[in-house]
Amino acid sequence: MFQLGKTIVSEAILENEFVCNLSSCHGACCVGGDAGAPLLEDETRIMDEIYDKVKPFLRPEGIAAIEEQGKWIIGTDGTLETPLIDNKDCAYVIFDGKTALCGIEQAYNQGLIDWKKPVSCHLYPIRVKDFSEFAAVNYDEWDICDPACALGKELEVPVYKFVKEALIRRFGEDWYMELEKVASELKNNPNPRKR
Repeated sequence: MFQLGKTIVSEAILENEFVCNLSSCHGACCVGGDAGAPLLEDETRIMDEIYDKVKPFLRPEGIAAIEEQGKWIIGTDGTLETPLIDNKDCAYVIFDGKTALCGIEQAYNQGLIDWKKPVSCHLYPIRVKDFSEFAAVNYDEWDICDPACALGKELEVPVYKFVKEALIRRFGEDWYMELEKVASELKNNPNPRKR
């Protein structure tokens, strides 16, 4: 772990490789697990605002779950998250054949909204936990992502580079440039400087 501004970052995001491999995993992270996608507080307002434009892309069961539970919910651990369909799929999941995709992202890709998707989804496999004084930036290892790890290793793409756009979106360009400096130092020296 090392400190970067007001974040504590796991070296695992620099040391591990990752590239999503939808042809192998079929978007399993959107339909697996026991909770919806984590949301930031300001994202709940966005979810409320964009819903009418996203709704036409959603499955009937997703719409039903959202209309019953809300566009976002407070999870059992008190965190903000997307609702689920029958405690499985994210309510915003759609399918292209057997591959899970994001209905929000489809609306974004069509130019109907200017918000790609929750930043937690965009960041995956990185998970960020906010504390009062800092944010913890960790690599979330999940066996359903084994194909992504294998592809990342084959293509030699570290986790932090795979999610560059999302990290910049969450922490800013300056933060990301500092992260790249640490990655470079780690490559040349296995004991990166503490910040």
